[in-house]
Amino acid sequence: MAQFSLELDEDQRRLQAWVHEFAERVIRPVAHEWDEREETPWPVIEQAAEVGLYSLDFVADAFGDPTGLSVPVAMEELSWGDAGIALALFGTTLAVSGIMASGDPDQIAEWLPRCFRDDRDRVAVAAFAVSEPDAGSDVGAVRTRAVYDRDADEWVLDGTKTWITNGGIAGVHVVVASVDPDLGTRGQASFVVPPGTAGLTQGRKLAKMGIRASHTAEVVLDGCRVPGRCLLGGKERLDERLARAREGSAGGRHRGTLATLEAARPAIGAQAVGIARAAYEHALAYAGSRHQFGRAIIENQAIAFKLADMCTAVDAARLLVWRAAWMSRQGNGFPGGEGSMSKLFAGETAVSVTDEAIQILGAHGYMRDGPVERLHRDAKIYTIFEGTSEIQRLIIARAISGRHIS
Repeated sequence: MAQFSLELDEDQRRLQAWVHEFAERVIRPVAHEWDEREETPWPVIEQAAEVGLYSLDFVADAFGDPTGLSVPVAMEELSWGDAGIALALFGTTLAVSGIMASGDPDQIAEWLPRCFRDDRDRVAVAAFAVSEPDAGSDVGAVRTRAVYDRDADEWVLDGTKTWITNGGIAGVHVVVASVDPDLGTRGQASFVVPPGTAGLTQGRKLAKMGIRASHTAEVVLDGCRVPGRCLLGGKERLDERLARAREGSAGGRHRGTLATLEAARPAIGAQAVGIARAAYEHALAYAGSRHQFGRAIIENQAIAFKLADMCTAVDAARLLVWRAAWMSRQGNGFPGGEGSMSKLFAGETAVSVTDEAIQILGAHGYMRDGPVERLHRDAKIYTIFEGTSEIQRLIIARAISGRHIS
């Protein structure tokens, strides 16, 4: 077990500096442009791929850090640059996590490289499709069906997914579908839909309040046929799991989706920390340079105390994220709801700190040609996606009470 430390080692500091430099040099100068365009920033993704930041090797190295801290360190710096572009770069890792959580070694070896590069070695993105119009926080309500065609050894997928990062523009889609609806989450399985598969199309592209450089859309599955080998984990393992679930035995639950969401919480929290830190730094710099009534406004307690609270909240959120990331990497899960604590506190900190930053900057913070307004719009999603704040509180409450709270 790696020792938990609040001091980054040399490799982690080097990683932090490298990602920060990319965020400052490449991401920040174009953040406003891609937010206004509401398009995937392919040139930025290609630049990240050229330097090795967007690659399977980078993800493997970061996720392989025995302390668990490399991922949140990188995510914070990228989101400090711009959260929408950060998600455009690393929305793919959700699909990667889904394959890692459910796939067998052969599937992992086949599909992970194709999440980042297509068969012509061009930069590609991947998508993890869980949410549906009537299945957001309630993952058990997924209606997308997967029916096995034994004669063809194919799975037929039908349904509509929504709020999917990279949905429709991805090469590889990882789709969660119900094999036995009567079993709820225990009757679900994950499937890889290979690039160019007939029956998968992009539905409506969604216009969002924030993170607008990240593509979000519906994914429509209409008689979408995938080979039997695209069932992550394989048919034999699925049949065994379904049999246990039907008998009411332990171990029948599909952990792939839940494991993916749980593992993502510290990383999502780190993105929120990056947004909050950026807003705090803008507000601190402005308060030191803005003069009213003959002195810098930071010399007024009303402003200085706001900044003190903002700094404290950002640091506290980071510490919760780092603890959760370390715990996740040690493989012991979150017995006290620590992953949810990190995501909950960091997300709500991002909203409150960006709000206070606008207040400190006043009219300058409210203008769309400045970064703070965009940071505030970006922050709000971190109390909603990958588990709302209410769901995180529910998870924490169940963990600390040992009771089923509904």
